[in-house]
Amino acid sequence: MQDSDMQGRDMQGRDSSKDSASSASQKPDFETKGAPSSRNNSGSRRKSGQRPQKTRLYAAVDLGTNNCRLLIVERSGGLGFRVRDSFSRIVRLGEGLEASGELSEAAMERTLAALRIAASKIRRANVVRLRCVATEACRGASNGAAFIERVRKETGLRMEIIDGQAEAELAAIGCGSLFDENVDDIILYDIGGGSTEISRMSRQNSASPQNNDFFKLIDSDSVPLGVVRLSERHAGPGPHEHGYEGMLEESETRLKAFMDRQSDMVDMSRVQIIGTSGTVTTLAAVQLGLARYDRNVVDGCTISAENVTKVIGNLRNMSRDQLAENPCIGAQRADLVLSGCAVLEAIHTRWPVAKVSVADRGLREGLLLRMIKKDMRRSRRNRGNRGRNRPSAQTGSENGSA
Repeated sequence: MQDSDMQGRDMQGRDSSKDSASSASQKPDFETKGAPSSRNNSGSRRKSGQRPQKTRLYAAVDLGTNNCRLLIVERSGGLGFRVRDSFSRIVRLGEGLEASGELSEAAMERTLAALRIAASKIRRANVVRLRCVATEACRGASNGAAFIERVRKETGLRMEIIDGQAEAELAAIGCGSLFDENVDDIILYDIGGGSTEISRMSRQNSASPQNNDFFKLIDSDSVPLGVVRLSERHAGPGPHEHGYEGMLEESETRLKAFMDRQSDMVDMSRVQIIGTSGTVTTLAAVQLGLARYDRNVVDGCTISAENVTKVIGNLRNMSRDQLAENPCIGAQRADLVLSGCAVLEAIHTRWPVAKVSVADRGLREGLLLRMIKKDMRRSRRNRGNRGRNRPSAQTGSENGSA
């Protein structure tokens, strides 16, 4: 396993995976027909001789078992960025995968429709750096690789199927700004549609006084505990047949190996638990009593352990129709939210911290930060090369300068 270091509250991870859109020797993640457009970011054609805009837009596409997500950002000083556009759609790519072992035609068609929208947004924005990844559904499906090729042919997007370890590491990178500087260990979990990625970061003391301490990724795991999978395995047809007890038992069993490896974590006052997933953000929005979901309120908030238990208990007593009526859950998540809660409860029972940190960020942000950081290194390297190649005053004189 390759390490990632998290410097203070900013991610300083090593580039352990390729950025397929940021090297001229690699194929781009996006194909267009014909020559590249000479339009600027506003969509207007540049006049001859006009200098191109300096704005550099980056994009990341995350194709999961349940969702298709796009984020387009503008780099804003250092590792910061401003969101220029985003897109998210529940596609349920992994629907029926548990039983059949392959992606269904209906699920692939839904996903392709969403990816066409994402591709259109990327084209219009004139993105300069792009990376597109697919996770558990495409990893596990017998026709996953064939579907990725179909995506390329029909949308122009070059998707890369990443493994669970890479997925966990990218989520950690994306959540780095939420790390608490006052703890020794961080457990980060991402409950997806087909799998749950869980990681542990531990504080490392910097040998150099001028450098801050940093968090290092020391263990991670990807387990088949996705909300779609759990729901299909355990839920019954009745309005109250959520199958929660079975989902909780399976979650505890499958997470046990990772949890046991962290047996040295005993002081919960020195541990931070961060959840990043639709389950965790939905639970936070419900607990906060929001009239509708608001990322600006949810991202970075904390919920007391007592309120986590209370909200899960309230949701378990609701029928699917009642869950669907909640404006922060809705019909598309009504049959999935409790399966995610089962995973969440298993984690927080094992590590009973006083409060839970909530992140509406993760893999996409990790992809974007990696691309930006790689460009920063390249820029520094190029500046250094220009300085070394600049002629000295004596050389200039020998070549005819006054």
